[in-house]
Amino acid sequence: MPQLGFGVWQVPDDEAYSAVTEALGAGYRSIDTARAYENEEGTGRAVRDSGIARDELFVTTKLWNTDHAYDDAVRAVDASLERLGLDHVDLILIHWPVAGSEQYLEAWKAFEKAYADGKARAIGVSNFTVEALERLTKEAEVTPVINQIELHPYMQQKQLRAAGAEHGLLTEAWSPLGQGKGLLDDAVLKRIGAKHGKSAAQAVLRWHLQTGNVVIPKSVTPSRIKENIDVFDFELDAADLAEIEALDQGKRFGPDPATFNWMG
Repeated sequence: MPQLGFGVWQVPDDEAYSAVTEALGAGYRSIDTARAYENEEGTGRAVRDSGIARDELFVTTKLWNTDHAYDDAVRAVDASLERLGLDHVDLILIHWPVAGSEQYLEAWKAFEKAYADGKARAIGVSNFTVEALERLTKEAEVTPVINQIELHPYMQQKQLRAAGAEHGLLTEAWSPLGQGKGLLDDAVLKRIGAKHGKSAAQAVLRWHLQTGNVVIPKSVTPSRIKENIDVFDFELDAADLAEIEALDQGKRFGPDPATFNWMG
C-alpha cells in the first residue's frame, strides 16, 4: 500500500471521475473511496479507464453502518465491487464501529469471507476506538491490517496509534489537512513549510509520512492534487517535528467514534 494516497470524500460521483483521473496522472497509485461517499462508480470508472495495470493500483472502499449484519455485509461487499467495476479491492474497511453496537463483529466475519474468496486483498477498520480494536482483535481470525482515523497536527491520536501498533496495525489519517478549517493557517505550520520552500499543507503531509502514518489527502483542484504529492524531495528536521508535536490539542473536526452511530 502506498503511504500517500488520494481520497474522494465529499466528491460527487461525476467529479470523482475527473479528480481520480487527475490524481492518477499526477502519480498517485492509491485511491480511497466508500459506499457512503456515493462515488464508487465514478472512482472505479477512472481506475478502469486509466490504462494503468490493475496490480499497480491500490483501491480502498468501506462498508457502511447499515450493513453490519453478516448477510448484509456479504451483499454489500459484492455491491461495492459491482459499482467499482472491479473483481477485487485491495482493502476494505468497516467505516465506523457504530457506538453502542458490536454488530461490527458480524461484519468482520463477512470481511474474512471476502478475504478468503479473493474479493479483498486486505481487510481493516476505520474510526475504531481503543476499546473497539481490543474487542475485535479478540474475536478475529484475520487481524485487521489498518485503522483509518481522523489524524492531523491538532489531533495526533498518540494513544490510538500506539494501541494499533501493539496489534500490528498501520494507522491511516483521514482529514490529514484538517478539512480546510483553519489548520493550514497555523503560523507554525506556515513557517515550517516556508523554511523548506513548501506550503503548510506540504509540511503537514511530510509530518504524516515521517511519523509513519498512511495519508490520503483530498482535493478536486489539479494544482493542489499535484502539490500534495510533491512531498518526497525534502525532510523535516527534529526541531520541525517537535514544533508540530506541540500543536496537539485533541481537537476534532469530524464526529467522535465513541458516540457516532448515524445509520442514514
